[in-house]
Amino acid sequence: MDSLLQLALALGMMAIAIALSAWQKLGLEWNLALATGRSVLQLLVLGYVLAIAFEVNNPWLGLCIVAVMLFVTAIVTRNRISQKIPKLVPIVAASLLIGVALTLVYTSLLVIQPRSWLDPRYLIPLTGIILGNAMNGAAITGERLVNSLNANPLEIETHLSLGATPQQAIAPYRRDAIRAGLLPTLNTATIIGLSTVPTFMAAQLLGGVPPLTATAYQLVVLFMVILSTLITIMLVTYGIYRQHFTQHDQLNLW
Repeated sequence: MDSLLQLALALGMMAIAIALSAWQKLGLEWNLALATGRSVLQLLVLGYVLAIAFEVNNPWLGLCIVAVMLFVTAIVTRNRISQKIPKLVPIVAASLLIGVALTLVYTSLLVIQPRSWLDPRYLIPLTGIILGNAMNGAAITGERLVNSLNANPLEIETHLSLGATPQQAIAPYRRDAIRAGLLPTLNTATIIGLSTVPTFMAAQLLGGVPPLTATAYQLVVLFMVILSTLITIMLVTYGIYRQHFTQHDQLNLW
């Protein structure tokens, strides 16, 4: 009963936000209401799913949940890139999978060293944190690279005509796109602990975890996010670049 009352009181904040939007005639009332409803529904479903997964403690069930998360993340990332490039969903999904897998393997072997790598209590939350940040980075990177390739075809073709390989011809645009995708994560890292308390660390502190322990876990998560995001966006840019050139190294703008 207390939890339901707290949830109802928390919803009051969204009611205030909707009222402020109506007062200022921002036209965001429906968006705020929709976001509120979806958030509540999706998180409640997630809560029940996680409760079942943790209770059953079956590695295969955990892997199935992670696979669904990965697929949904790939679809959302594709939708955030304005130009619909062929095979973009497989490219993003494979990039996310490799980025998540390599990061989790490193963390499992050298840092956390859990009893079981496939323990749902470990696998699902960390994968969710990584996917959320990698998705944003991949979307920004993909959009920047696609726009750059479409805006500079003559320059790219000039480099190709002078003997440059496709990788060499688009290298400046690829580097710029990777920097753009990683910049939000790096900006967060530069101010973390100064003007912000990260969500993960704040949740641990509210749960009674000692501050230094919460700090250590937050650092692990932060470094995981940076590495996995960088790996993911590097692979996404490689996949997008390959889709923009034929087997004869000719520029192909969709």
